Amino acid sequence: MPPVALILGTYLLGSIPFSYLVVRMLSGADIRQHGSRNVGATNVARTFGKLPGVLALILDMAKGYAAVALARWIVGRPDWPLGNPVDPSPLHSREFWIAFGALVAMIGHMFPVWLRFHGGKGVATATGAFLALDARVVAAAVIVFLLVLITTRFVSLASIISAASIPIFIQLLAHGPFWRMVVSIVIAIAIIAKHHSNIARLTQGTERRMGERKDEQ
Repeated sequence: MPPVALILGTYLLGSIPFSYLVVRMLSGADIRQHGSRNVGATNVARTFGKLPGVLALILDMAKGYAAVALARWIVGRPDWPLGNPVDPSPLHSREFWIAFGALVAMIGHMFPVWLRFHGGKGVATATGAFLALDARVVAAAVIVFLLVLITTRFVSLASIISAASIPIFIQLLAHGPFWRMVVSIVIAIAIIAKHHSNIARLTQGTERRMGERKDEQ
């Protein structure tokens, strides 16, 4: 039962559509019908203002952090059945299950059952999850994000490159467990894949820069 509880609990936490809820509560609108129609903090900020965007960002990060905390609590319980230190498989690694909780939470954000599996791109939720796993890694990735953003003014490109940097920083700074590294690579790939439309616009030269209006393109 605990593995099922971990998967279900982290998915449900990750699937809470805070960007949708913030916009709905503050303006009565549906974020899926505005801007890029993405259920994420960046779209909220661009279409409804900085305050709702920051609120959505913080809440999305918080649910990622909470999902890892929940996974850590579950695997630390005395009734956790998969704690054989002799077996090297991921099923018997507590570190794997904690990192897996982060992945499931991000999947919940990307494919929330409440919104018919139409969610965001997972950057904020993954950031909160990695913050719970190792704050040093997030600090380094944030520096990468800011450098790319300041240089290019593309939020999407900054998100993609910072996501790709996470596994590198886990290895260089945190010397994280093997399964944390593996899961971080999967998370990075998932985030990059979710940005496929942004990647297409970047290659075509039609991606909006930070602070740029549509009529400025």
